[in-house]
Amino acid sequence: MMRFIILLLIVVSSRQCFAGKEPGLPLKKIKVAAPFKMPDIVVPDFSNTARISITEFGAIKGDQQKTTKAIAAAIAKASEMGGATVIIPDGEWLTGKIHFKSNVNLHLSKDAVLLFSENPEDYLPAVPTTWEGMECYNYSPLIYAYQCRNVAITGEGTIKAQMRIWKQWFSRPSGHMQSIKRLYNLAWERSAVAARQMVNDTAHLRPQFIQFNRCENVSIEGINIINSPFWTIHPYLCKNVWIRKVNVYAHGHNNDGIDPEMSQQVLIEDCIFDQGDDAIAIKSGRNPEGWRLKTPSKNIVIRNCFVKNGHQLVAIGSELSGGIENVFVTNCEVQDGAKLMHLLFIKTNERMGGYVKNIYFDRVRSGKIDQGILGIETDVLYQWRTLVPTYERRLTPIQNIYLTDVKASEVKFISRILGQKELPIKNIVLKNVSAQKITDTQQIHENLVQFSSNP
Repeated sequence: MMRFIILLLIVVSSRQCFAGKEPGLPLKKIKVAAPFKMPDIVVPDFSNTARISITEFGAIKGDQQKTTKAIAAAIAKASEMGGATVIIPDGEWLTGKIHFKSNVNLHLSKDAVLLFSENPEDYLPAVPTTWEGMECYNYSPLIYAYQCRNVAITGEGTIKAQMRIWKQWFSRPSGHMQSIKRLYNLAWERSAVAARQMVNDTAHLRPQFIQFNRCENVSIEGINIINSPFWTIHPYLCKNVWIRKVNVYAHGHNNDGIDPEMSQQVLIEDCIFDQGDDAIAIKSGRNPEGWRLKTPSKNIVIRNCFVKNGHQLVAIGSELSGGIENVFVTNCEVQDGAKLMHLLFIKTNERMGGYVKNIYFDRVRSGKIDQGILGIETDVLYQWRTLVPTYERRLTPIQNIYLTDVKASEVKFISRILGQKELPIKNIVLKNVSAQKITDTQQIHENLVQFSSNP
């Protein structure tokens, strides 16, 4: 009896030691320096995982149907294995949508090109996604992950969107405008996301190129991206995101480079941006969506990035209803001759609510800028000004914005800060922020308290 009890205790003890510690995909922690408490970023380590090629599952160059099915089968197998790397070999591979599963690394060989179909029908059925800060069912992003853990896109290859059809959708005719008005009102009514079906003959809500939706431990490293129907890389409601050495070229409408939205613990480093819109735009939901989900974008570090073209180096908003805090931009450069409006642009309106605080901008260099180094505006509504009324007025508190060691060759202004009388912007600090030539007024300020500038 005593021997049986001892053996039982040994078995129970071993089970307790093993519980929660089954062998799985290794994770690594990245420590990131910041002027706020920055948690380590946890990302998957695929360095010792099995490597499986899409050709093993029937991929054939030039055959979109077989290649799309092969990629899906390889991803399913890699996930089933508990973690593996799916190889896209050298050459051009025509494909439809790619949907991730957990514990998968999609790796593009150096001379590999994934060329995505331009046929919108290839991105159906509709999936839970977003449009400009509002959740809905829409065309699938070209590369999509939903509620996944431990996912990566790596390699030195290229992903490319064919643009003929998407370009036709850049315009905003009446059908499109009425559809986004309908979506806005559905979001305002807090309707179920499944009721917000946005695929019809005239909505033409273009999909993101890459969207990681409600994912944890995400890594994108080394790849080249050419063209995008809409926002290029969109981590949405994600935790632990590492984007490194990515080269983005996308000059279409709304072609932001990276849009972290309601995401936390994000590191963007050593990337190159050549954009038709903002290089990096930090967002957190539009109006009721941000209030409902209550997830601020937080703990975001952007470092060692280079911008060739774009509207802003970093934009904050205008979708920021969930709040944005703890952002650190450091050691970034804008190419001389780039078409850029601001280095840092914070934009909101009377409908957004949310908040912006603790934004740090350090050691940034730029050539000529069309507008200025820092812009803050609180009445940015774009098409929404006349499309829908203000159902509820919520102002955005903006405070604690710090710029240090920022230089440009020519600007209209150093800072233009336009707060609201009811809620002034607070505590803006510029230290060693300058331009060789100022063509308009150095500072243009309205409804601002606690401003300091030290040359």
